[in-house]
Amino acid sequence: MTDRTALECELAAFMGKYEQANNSHDISRVVPFIAEEAVYWFSDGSYRGIEEIRSAIEKTFARILDEVYEVRELEWPVLTADVAVCRYRFAWTGVVDGELRSGQGRGTNVIVRREGELRMLHEHLSS
Repeated sequence: MTDRTALECELAAFMGKYEQANNSHDISRVVPFIAEEAVYWFSDGSYRGIEEIRSAIEKTFARILDEVYEVRELEWPVLTADVAVCRYRFAWTGVVDGELRSGQGRGTNVIVRREGELRMLHEHLSS
């Protein structure tokens, strides 16, 4: 296995665990994936730092009930041992205001390795 292949496997596993954490709807499972100084850009606004991001994600969990979030078609335009950029497609389904809804879009994440651990430094989701 090449170094690039090994890195892709490690990072794809990280993204899979991040997806699972989000699908748990338990913010305490999501926060460990996020760097303290992260910046997230969502359709409804921009969030800087772990507390703003936590609040935004909690609002999403409260608004979209029974949400299932799926990440697919991962691409790695930047891939080093300490920094990676991931482009992907995402889709979600859930109950909003009592009605089944769904959506899809594109995502970009910047993942960094800090003290041996992978963390999200930036996430940009757009539909």
